[in-house]
Amino acid sequence: MSKLNLSIETIEEARQHAKKIAEDTQTFIDQYTTVSVERTVCRLLGIDGVNDIDVPYPNIVVSYIQKHGDLSLGVSRYMASLVKLTGYSPQKIAKELDQELIQLDRVEMVNDDEIMPLLHPHINASLDQIKTAKTYRSKKIEALQDPDKPLLYVIVATGNIYEDVTQAKAAARNGADVIAVIRTTGQSLLDYVPYGPTTEGFGGTYATQENFNIMRNALDDIGDELHKYIMLVNYASGLCMPEIAAMGALERLDMMLNDSLYGVLFRDINMKRTLIDQYFSRVINAYAGIIINTGEDNYLTTSDAYEEAHTVLASQFINEQFAFKALMPSHLQGLGHAFEIDPNLPNGFLYELAQAEMAREIFPDAPLKYMPPTKHMTGNIFKGYAQNTLFNIVTTTTKQRIHLLGMLTEAVHTPFMSDRYLAIDNARYIENTMKDFYQDIEFKKDGIIQSRAKDVLKDATHLLKDIDQKGLFQAIEEGTFAGIKRSRDGGKGLEGVIKKDERYVNPVLDEMKRAIKEANNGL
Repeated sequence: MSKLNLSIETIEEARQHAKKIAEDTQTFIDQYTTVSVERTVCRLLGIDGVNDIDVPYPNIVVSYIQKHGDLSLGVSRYMASLVKLTGYSPQKIAKELDQELIQLDRVEMVNDDEIMPLLHPHINASLDQIKTAKTYRSKKIEALQDPDKPLLYVIVATGNIYEDVTQAKAAARNGADVIAVIRTTGQSLLDYVPYGPTTEGFGGTYATQENFNIMRNALDDIGDELHKYIMLVNYASGLCMPEIAAMGALERLDMMLNDSLYGVLFRDINMKRTLIDQYFSRVINAYAGIIINTGEDNYLTTSDAYEEAHTVLASQFINEQFAFKALMPSHLQGLGHAFEIDPNLPNGFLYELAQAEMAREIFPDAPLKYMPPTKHMTGNIFKGYAQNTLFNIVTTTTKQRIHLLGMLTEAVHTPFMSDRYLAIDNARYIENTMKDFYQDIEFKKDGIIQSRAKDVLKDATHLLKDIDQKGLFQAIEEGTFAGIKRSRDGGKGLEGVIKKDERYVNPVLDEMKRAIKEANNGL
């Protein structure tokens, strides 16, 4: 039952505008592929590893086709033709291409109806691994996780995967439910994925498939010890967005930070490139049962949380529709927002409570991801602890599912294990003492909280109507989100966008979509 008395008609109007925005953008997306999409197909055909100068084989294959063939046809048509010609596996073909032992201009291309039979065993090997991981996770969560309890989410960020494991185990023993391995600064701008375990990074650790595997095994071990399932998070974002989504699916990650607008706005990645990549990455996440975390919280690090709250809600509506386009159900949509209200603003707590409750009521089936204070943390650890306590109260009261814990030492240093312990202790204290607070309260009719939520919804609906009329690309160019302007033909990665030939095929994407639709229909 609604506590905010929001207009159902206004919510529906906002949702319809967001749907049109997503459909208009999807029309563009469907006409293009990217180098990262094609490298992802390589990975899901079983191509992995690096050559003797550490160049990943997926990059070698795609670059070779770009140089000697026509990537607008898609890498799958070439790989099927080469499998038929040589009888080799895709992995062996990649190594042959690296040695330039195959000449593409002498390869007879296969017909459409030959592609899937030739690639089917290789695609199925990867998809079976992902399905096995999904089934394992589902059984563990059903047996060990309380669906009504906020998931206490902490980060580790040492730069060394083995040190990350030590810190993650300590956090799990103290009560953490979710461990996010922060990615090293700058990796989002690399147009390749590093290979193997890594022990160096700046402000985080490289996202590699081996690092995913190391942390996954460590969390499973500590989970068995504690009789709980510890969820693992990393980043499917940047120039390798779908590749990392595929690696996360193969290694049973549970959540992925996955928001194209974050890369466009805060990393200056070309908007065309990243929206195309986002679509494939979300289909992969939907197929694997991975919860995405969207990045609206970041808007409030450059914009004022009171004045620009409607842009957060508008973006949540758009992200919801993009997720639906990728066949992702609501329960996998970890739509983001943040407690970034200025602590000096009178009634700031009431405004933040209104925003969080509004998100809960408008997206009732989404596991909302709620971020703690960062922008207004000053280094005063006592005030910071009080800010985090207020954040924990809003989280518990409004039933936010993914509860990223605030550190009292935010703005001072990367958290110590003791900082995480105090953060977990604070959250559990609030969670316990206010367990049924929500059921016992009502908000005053047309009071501050109800009026604030209605105003934000109205402003978000007007903004979505405006974006619906002008298109998402123009809205981004005008600085609608986070006050940051980006050109549709600027930024990093545009050279990796390729218009599809009419003969283009992507059997991996087709097979995933077919399986998701079949599962959704209960067949």
